[in-house]
Amino acid sequence: MTAFRCIAIPTETAERFRRTDADDRGNPLRHVTAAAAVGFPCRHCLEFAAPGEMMLLGSYDLPGPQGIYWTPSPIFVHARRCDRFTADTVAPIVARGSLVSVRAYDAADQCLYDLGEVSPGPDAPALLERAFADPRTAFVNVHTARPGCLLSRVERAAGHIAT
Repeated sequence: MTAFRCIAIPTETAERFRRTDADDRGNPLRHVTAAAAVGFPCRHCLEFAAPGEMMLLGSYDLPGPQGIYWTPSPIFVHARRCDRFTADTVAPIVARGSLVSVRAYDAADQCLYDLGEVSPGPDAPALLERAFADPRTAFVNVHTARPGCLLSRVERAAGHIAT
């Protein structure tokens, strides 16, 4: 079994969003009240907001892939302080997502099309296992399948090498 971990956005990014009320593209953040128990995934704690919680919506510059596959992504962040996700497990916003897109990339930031899959969130661990079993995979980005927003970057856990 391949060990991997979901990587939340840096705490510095979440704090900057809250402090400046501006996103990575210089746009003003939108303040949105979570209307349901799913659909408002914080990219810092990697949990869904509770109904009634205030969320900040803005554009985030993904750290990778770079080059032709690079793109910014809309993301939600809790307006309140929250703890950064650090567990070596599939993040709740991925595992409980209704439909996710798993996109694998190699060390040169090339998309590995043959490893890309769309599935219900509960099936994501098997897709991540498949992607990281392939030695070409350097990292995976998991997105919402319909709007395409980044949910989490996923990397091999420290010390694990694909065989």
